[in-house]
Parts: sequence; C-alpha cells; structure tokens
Amino acid sequence: MSRNRHIVHSSLCVALLLGLCVLPVGADAEEPQAYPIAGTAPDQRPQGAPTITEFAKDGSWYDLALTGVVQPYPMSLRFLEDQEAWYTPFTRAGMTGPYDIRGWHTKAAGTQSGPQS
Repeated sequence: MSRNRHIVHSSLCVALLLGLCVLPVGADAEEPQAYPIAGTAPDQRPQGAPTITEFAKDGSWYDLALTGVVQPYPMSLRFLEDQEAWYTPFTRAGMTGPYDIRGWHTKAAGTQSGPQS
C-alpha cells in the first residue's frame, strides 16, 4: 500500500507543478510595451529604428581591415572601399593556431597583440 501511496503522491505533485507552470500563461497580465520585431515585415524598416547616417573609415580602420596583408594589396581587397558599417568577418580575428594566416592571435610579450608585419 505504501508504494501506491507514493505513486499517487508523486502524480499529484507533478500535476500541481504543471498547473503552476501553465497558470501564468492564461492569467490576465498587463500587455508589455510592443517593440518592433525585425523580420515580420522584411520589406519595411521598423519606425523609430536607429540608422547609421555616416561611416567614416580612417587610417586605423584600414590598418585593422588589412591586418596581416602585405603590400602590394591584391585587387581582390578593393571591396574594402565599399565596406560600410555592416558586419564583416574580415575585420575580426578568426581561428587560432595554424589557421591564423593573418596573424591576429600572435602573442607578443605574453599579451594578445595584433599581427607582426
């Protein structure tokens, strides 16, 4: 009889926990402030979304983008002239070890540093 009592007790606990988990979903709650969700209307930019109006690429940006590339720069890198503020993996450190052909992860004096030219 003790085993049956344990099973009933466990079943009631599970039912109670499930009921408590579902309760907040159905409860009357104040609607949170609506925030524009990207992707629901991909042909329209959400009203009030921030915009970048100017992206200045100074010498330090080009130094970063051309990390590990030696002159003369190949023509294939001309895309950097059109690069704006959107994400590009070309200006970020990639994999380490033997795959770090541009030297992003070269250690100098025990600290992380840029590539050695």
